[in-house]
Amino acid sequence: MARVLVTGVGGPAGLSLSHQLMEHGHWVLGVDMRQVHASCANAVAVVSPVNAPGYLWELRGLVAAHGLELVIPTVSEELVAASLAREGFAPGVDVLIADPAPVSIANDKYLTMKCLDNAGVPVPDFGLPGDFSSVNEAMARMGGWLVVKPRVSRGGRGVQVLERHTDGGRNAERVWRSLDDSWLVQRFATGTEYAPVVYRGAAGDDDNLVVVLEKTELRHGSWGNAVSVKRLGPPAASDVARTAMAAAEALGLTNAVDIDIRRMAGGQPVVLEINARFGANSAHAPELLLHAMRPYAARQMLGGAV
Repeated sequence: MARVLVTGVGGPAGLSLSHQLMEHGHWVLGVDMRQVHASCANAVAVVSPVNAPGYLWELRGLVAAHGLELVIPTVSEELVAASLAREGFAPGVDVLIADPAPVSIANDKYLTMKCLDNAGVPVPDFGLPGDFSSVNEAMARMGGWLVVKPRVSRGGRGVQVLERHTDGGRNAERVWRSLDDSWLVQRFATGTEYAPVVYRGAAGDDDNLVVVLEKTELRHGSWGNAVSVKRLGPPAASDVARTAMAAAEALGLTNAVDIDIRRMAGGQPVVLEINARFGANSAHAPELLLHAMRPYAARQMLGGAV
C-alpha cells in the first residue's frame, strides 16, 4: 500500500483517481482549494489556489504531516510548477509527472500543435489570430468552421466554435475581435471524437499502454467536454491508438497522458490537445493506474526498499 496525495480531488480527474487508488488499497489524502466531501479520499484538506506563492510548500507540509510517499497532480494550472519541483519536492517523495520541458509544451496548446506538426503527427490546420487579417480569411484558409481556445487553460474552458450559418457570422466576428495571440485557432474536425489515455514509460522502458475511449456524448452536442465515453477494444480505432502514442512520444511525455483526438471529414485522426496528467475518464482504463503504480507495488514487495 502506498500513501498518496492527490490534488484537485474535488474535480472529475482527481476524484476518479482517488477512488481508484482507494479501491486498490492505497491510502489517499485528497486536497482541493474548496471544501470537499469526506468520501472523496481517506482524508481531505483544503489548500490555497494552485497559483498562490506558497502552494507547493503547503503540499510539502501535508506530505510530511501524513507520511506520504507519492504526489499525483491533476490540476492543469499546477502541472508545470509541480514538474519543475518534482526532483526536490521532499526527501523520499516522488511526484508522478513528466519532465518539465515536455509538460511545458503540453501546457501551451499552440506549442503542442507546433511540436506535433514538426514531428509529423497529424493535427488540424492551426494558427494564431494574428496570422489572419479577419475571421473570414481564417475560415477561407481552414475550410470553414473554426475552433478557438486559450493557449493555456483547463479542459474545455473558453473553447468556442465559430461558424457563419446560424446568424450570418455575426457572433464569429464578435468573438474574433476579442482574440489576441494568447489564443489558438484550429480547423474544426467534424468526425468522431476520442479521449485515448496513454501510459508511457521512461527512456529505455517499453512498458507502454494506450486505451482508446470514444466520446459518445459531448456537452455542446457536436463539441465540448465528454458527457459519456465508451471503451474501444483493438483493432477498433487502432489508428487513433497509434496517433496517441506518437503524440506522447513526440513531446517526450512519460507517465499518464490524457489526449483529445478527432477525425477529419476524410477519416484521418488528428490530435486536438494533450494533457500531461490523469484525465477524468481514467477509470474506464483501470490498467493505466496499475501501470503508474507498479514501482510502488514493487517497493512494497521489497519491504519498502527503493
